[in-house]
Amino acid sequence: MTQQSKYLNTSNRVVVLFSGNGSNLQALLNQQVDYSYNIVGAISNRPDAYGLERLKNTDIPALVLDHKEFDSRESYDIELIRQIDNFNPGLVVLAGYMRILTVRATRHFQYRLINIHPSLLPYYKGLNTHRRILADRQKHHGTTVHFVTEALDSGAIILQASLTIELEDDEHSLRKRVQAMEHQIYPMAVDMLTSNRLQVSNQQLFLDTIPLGNRGYQIQEQYLINK
Repeated sequence: MTQQSKYLNTSNRVVVLFSGNGSNLQALLNQQVDYSYNIVGAISNRPDAYGLERLKNTDIPALVLDHKEFDSRESYDIELIRQIDNFNPGLVVLAGYMRILTVRATRHFQYRLINIHPSLLPYYKGLNTHRRILADRQKHHGTTVHFVTEALDSGAIILQASLTIELEDDEHSLRKRVQAMEHQIYPMAVDMLTSNRLQVSNQQLFLDTIPLGNRGYQIQEQYLINK
């Protein structure tokens, strides 16, 4: 690495953004005792998000910032940035957050904002990945943790978990298998950042000073421990 390299995080403080059920939020909550991160706040853009129920038995502040109360995406993200910054986080984690962030937000949190996507990026960006994978008769599928940039599902890849599609798999079973992997690798990826294991140099990611390829750190389904 060059002298221009830097660690991507200096704080274990995490804010989680979510819009719905919050199953990845729950996984992050359950496993934070095993890792170095500390969830200090959570924000939902939907007042009916079930993830808010998951937070009721915790001491984590939960904020509802309803996007319907704002007249533009830009004005919403200005307030969202302000509310996130109030928590002084080192990392912002999207966990089923169903809004596309503005350039203002992605640049403000550059290399401090991550997402998990249900495909092996750069393939199958966007929605309905399980259905599209099956329709194309692909043999492999998976999930990707990546940095968020202004280009949708295109930021540097931190970690991927992959599986082999079985003959009996349908959209429901594939979603279930992928989500099971997500619930394990997302806390793992968050910890990579909050424990200062990730560095960047000339847009190249390093894990424990070892360069990661374009597909990030690779894990296969059979090597994940079911929890």
